[in-house]
Amino acid sequence: MKIEQIYTGCLSQGAYYIESNGEVAVIDPLREVQPYLDRATRDDAKIKYIFETHFHADFVSGHVTLAKETGAAIVYGPNANPSFDALIAKDGQEFKLGNITIIALHTPGHTMESTTFLLRDKNGKDHSIFSGDTLFLGDVGRLDLAQKMGILTERDLAGFLYESLRTKIMPLADDVIVYPAHGAGSACGKNMMKETVDTLGNQKKMNYALRADMTKEEFIDEVIDGLLPPPSYFPLNVKMNKEGYEDIDAILRRGTQALSADAFEAAANETGAVVLDVRSQEEFAKGHIPRSIFIGLNGGFAPWVGSLIADVKQPILLVGRRNCDTFITRGI
Repeated sequence: MKIEQIYTGCLSQGAYYIESNGEVAVIDPLREVQPYLDRATRDDAKIKYIFETHFHADFVSGHVTLAKETGAAIVYGPNANPSFDALIAKDGQEFKLGNITIIALHTPGHTMESTTFLLRDKNGKDHSIFSGDTLFLGDVGRLDLAQKMGILTERDLAGFLYESLRTKIMPLADDVIVYPAHGAGSACGKNMMKETVDTLGNQKKMNYALRADMTKEEFIDEVIDGLLPPPSYFPLNVKMNKEGYEDIDAILRRGTQALSADAFEAAANETGAVVLDVRSQEEFAKGHIPRSIFIGLNGGFAPWVGSLIADVKQPILLVGRRNCDTFITRGI
């Protein structure tokens, strides 16, 4: 059995590649799926399942493209209602992967379809959980992203999460490994640790939300307190993850075109595009196009772009580093 965490610092996001006896499961893949395809090729293995812990708000998943490329089944937990073909697992449903078993534990709270995936090794021992945004290291997922599903409030969602943690996750053995979907820096929580892997036993000691003597009302009050408003692009990402999207490779082929200065100016006038400068701070300070936006590639590039250019259909003119080339891209 092989478990690989593929961590993207810009998004503070952990995707997971699990291989056993020539069969692979990928959990919460990013939209660019080539790394997972390359790993499967290297292992001479076949991607069998794509497990989604929930409809992500902070990034567009690669589930649709990866399923198309591999024929793998997309698996969600109960209450999910995607517009594309997917296997909606029942609570407790088991999935065989080589010599191991992955079990869907429905853990609503962060969202109502949120599901934690429990991995049992070839001997039937609980080995690890892939907890999505249900359980982070040092924190739990925010509770204000699913309120538009009806009359649910933050307090309702927090109550569901309290029950999920105490009935599905906390009863597991202390040596079970926790693989969360995000770490420190993500907007999906407020108190996450910088580490990206831990044991459940240590989380029971360190994570304020897992205190054994915590009442439900105390839990609700504490997890809601101090939440900042979610970034404006979150609802658009959820929509794309639920309804599907165009492959990122097709968008890049169509939208990435090197432009001369004259062509750049003409494109700006014709399209009303936002001019996004991704060079270094020093280069931008020395000189830049008037009214352009600077977001450096180092650090939290993707969240800042999503926050400042929330419309995914907005044309963007990109000023890059390579000999100050300029590019036009649309709908990224």
